[in-house]
Amino acid sequence: MTRARPRAAVLGGSAEDIEAAFYEAQQHGDIEQLMSCWAQDEDIVCVDPDGPRLLGTGAIRAAFEAIFSHGVVRATPLQVHRVLALASAVHGVVEQLEITLPDGVHHALILATNVYHNAPEGWRMASTTPVRGAHKMPRI
Repeated sequence: MTRARPRAAVLGGSAEDIEAAFYEAQQHGDIEQLMSCWAQDEDIVCVDPDGPRLLGTGAIRAAFEAIFSHGVVRATPLQVHRVLALASAVHGVVEQLEITLPDGVHHALILATNVYHNAPEGWRMASTTPVRGAHKMPRI
């Protein structure tokens, strides 16, 4: 049975559209929309700032399902630096993060590198590597 793909999966658009849908999905705890932002490739990668390197759709889905089981992720992009090539885009993002975990609400400044690829189905995320940032807003 084929599931209907959420809004992020429309053909065309831009890497910026996929990035906006990715953050929106986190803020709503919408696993289907979040996964539709990713490339349909088992080589996609997500690095957990406090955990392992997640390789492939199954591992990424499982990690976000676990996170969403405790609530939504309020990740708000504060600054974005974009580099665009013919079929790829790299976004350096400073995010303000609020997340609820079993031990309570956590706040952090995150520095993320998001990589997008212009695939046959349109722009999709290929990699995200978030790391904890400084306590003060960095200069970019």
